[in-house]
Amino acid sequence: MIRNFLRAALLSLGLAAPAFAEEPFIVVQSTTSTQNSGLLDYILPGFEAETGIDVRVVAVGTGQAIRNAVNGDGDVLLVHAKQAEDQFVADGWGVERFDVMYNDFVLVGPKSDPAKVKGGADIVAALTAVAEAEAPFASRGDDSGTHKAEMRHWTAAEVDPTAASGAWYRETGSGMGATLNVASGMDAYVLTDRATWQSFGNRGNLEVMVEGDPRLFNQYGVILVNPDKHPRVRAAAGQRFIDWLTGPDGQAAIASYKLDGQQLFFPNASGS
Repeated sequence: MIRNFLRAALLSLGLAAPAFAEEPFIVVQSTTSTQNSGLLDYILPGFEAETGIDVRVVAVGTGQAIRNAVNGDGDVLLVHAKQAEDQFVADGWGVERFDVMYNDFVLVGPKSDPAKVKGGADIVAALTAVAEAEAPFASRGDDSGTHKAEMRHWTAAEVDPTAASGAWYRETGSGMGATLNVASGMDAYVLTDRATWQSFGNRGNLEVMVEGDPRLFNQYGVILVNPDKHPRVRAAAGQRFIDWLTGPDGQAAIASYKLDGQQLFFPNASGS
């Protein structure tokens, strides 16, 4: 900002603006939960101070983040849909996938609990009950990692909720925070990652209904976008970020991030 101001001032005086070396930076296509939860704001200053590399985050749903990376609009992909991530690498768009951290999903719903699922630990049984009760359910409907997980559980329950789209099943096409706001406003059930839920301030009558099912495990991965596909990828700086994130310093930073005393992400990179 200061450099731009100086350039403008010199040009206004008819003087040539000096050439500045561009500061190194990378673009990370990231799922919204790492941003909305406050994790990236917490850990990135450490990496930037150590390396001098500025990290510019584009926080969107996992599906959109992957599409952006396929288009070459980023250097690093940080998302949470392992099957889609593996396919991204298999198709040649990414170099190699690494585990970074995990947390879990929870089913949130209104205190009135019309589907009578509170206290359960079986997500498939809970969704079956929601469908049978035709209780309001808010879905992201945006091909994000959370939406992909939700649809896997509906499939396991042998329910096609989209057949009730616009009735008891509402697709927001929005991020997790916006979808939680919709759920809060209409007293609906919603599947959310725990980190975003813990950070969410407008809970209204919502509370956690179902948790602890191993099928609610939520793994995050990181991938360098393949420079052979997109030569403008900042491969060296991107790999340095991945090495830091999966190394001792990054893993320790992830583990130390807490909200209201609760750890939101649990590092599990191999060899960290």
